[in-house]
Amino acid sequence: MAEGGLRGCRVLVVEDEFILAEELSQELAEAGAVVIGPAPSLERAIELVAAPDDVDIAVLDVNLRGNPVYPIADSLLERHVPFVFTTGYDVSALPARFTAVHCCTKPVDMPLLLEALQIAIDTSRRK
Repeated sequence: MAEGGLRGCRVLVVEDEFILAEELSQELAEAGAVVIGPAPSLERAIELVAAPDDVDIAVLDVNLRGNPVYPIADSLLERHVPFVFTTGYDVSALPARFTAVHCCTKPVDMPLLLEALQIAIDTSRRK
């Protein structure tokens, strides 16, 4: 990733595993991001997405306590906010509307996630 690629970006973290959420938040903050959340549930994620603060990009765990994160993903798509999925499940199970979304498998490799976030940001800027 380019130096400072996430600097100042407001990154929504939606992750229900506490330790992973904390690790993601810390790594993103060290990369210069302003972390929103983390949101451990669909309900909390909906609240954060609805808040007046803008979200520049998001990291979304596909499964939140048995609930798919797709309502949040759809909301971000409607608002043209890029995001990256994380999952411990088979990526082929994602709905077809998300085939263009990068997906990082768990356990999350932070350099790969940071690279995927940068690609998502760069792609959204070209649109």
